[in-house]
Amino acid sequence: MGKIIAIANQKGGVGKTTTSINLTAALAEEGKKVLIIDMDPQGNTTSGFGVDKNEVENTVYELLLDDCSVNEAILREVVPGVDLIAANVNLAAAEIELIGIEHKEYILRDVLDFIRDDYDYVILDCPPSLSVLTVNAMTAADSVLVPIQCEYYALEGLSQLIHTINLVRMRLNSSLDIEGIVFTMYDARTNLSQQVVENVRENVDQRVYKTLIPRNIKLAEAPSYGEPITSYDPRSAGARAYVALAREIIETDEGDEAGDMEEDFS
Repeated sequence: MGKIIAIANQKGGVGKTTTSINLTAALAEEGKKVLIIDMDPQGNTTSGFGVDKNEVENTVYELLLDDCSVNEAILREVVPGVDLIAANVNLAAAEIELIGIEHKEYILRDVLDFIRDDYDYVILDCPPSLSVLTVNAMTAADSVLVPIQCEYYALEGLSQLIHTINLVRMRLNSSLDIEGIVFTMYDARTNLSQQVVENVRENVDQRVYKTLIPRNIKLAEAPSYGEPITSYDPRSAGARAYVALAREIIETDEGDEAGDMEEDFS
């Protein structure tokens, strides 16, 4: 059964979409079959894989409103090993159109039940807000991966997000876990980046990934070419960092599975 990871942070500009695109591509580089779903009306993840978001017939919007099936919405092999469900500005209207629909928080979860076995990972790129779209993603997900920028207010935003995750766990998805925290835009030359990392590691009782995603010009350039960093510049520091993060996540998941098997046989 595929693992569903929502990538979320209500703060904008923390590298959430960059992480969604490049972690997905890096997981595929490691031999995993991945579906990425763009839950953000800006559609930047869609564009980041070279897809014209305004030309896609069936997007997340149509999927949530039951105007198409999940298989009709999937764009196959946008890069090797990666399928995509796209988004565009139409998705912004879903917030209003879903008002009054019973159990609207569970729409995405119910849809993904049909296809999650086809993938090793399903990645959900959430919008930078705590909207019905984000709640749908968290209700469908097994875990939430939180990218945070190495800046002064990182811990403040993180505490708000953890509170939201706990609310979703209590009311909508009792099995939701925090996958972990990944630092983005890390600059080893500054004391601030190092202090933020140390502060979060000391004060947050969550998994913090060892991999640090650096500030990297190639990471910033890649979306304008419609490519993930692993194909745009596979030798760049950014590409190496996302491959390392993918390996760290895979190894953690394999270790958790082994631990569950030991418990089953004990």
